[in-house]
Amino acid sequence: MKLYRFLSADDTSEFCHKVTAALNAGWQLYGDPTYAFDSANGVMRCGQAVVKEKEGSYAPGMKLGEQ
Repeated sequence: MKLYRFLSADDTSEFCHKVTAALNAGWQLYGDPTYAFDSANGVMRCGQAVVKEKEGSYAPGMKLGEQ
């Protein structure tokens, strides 16, 4: 099965650590990162899609971050 996640966080080192942890867990970058101003909270936000191939069957209740 192919799994997809979209990682997002404020524009701090937290975001970089989140993406780095996913890469080290076998996820691969998918597409370009995004960067936008969150006017509701007054901060810049970053996002990055990641994908991973894994054996088994997909189920909507899966915790993707634990795969």
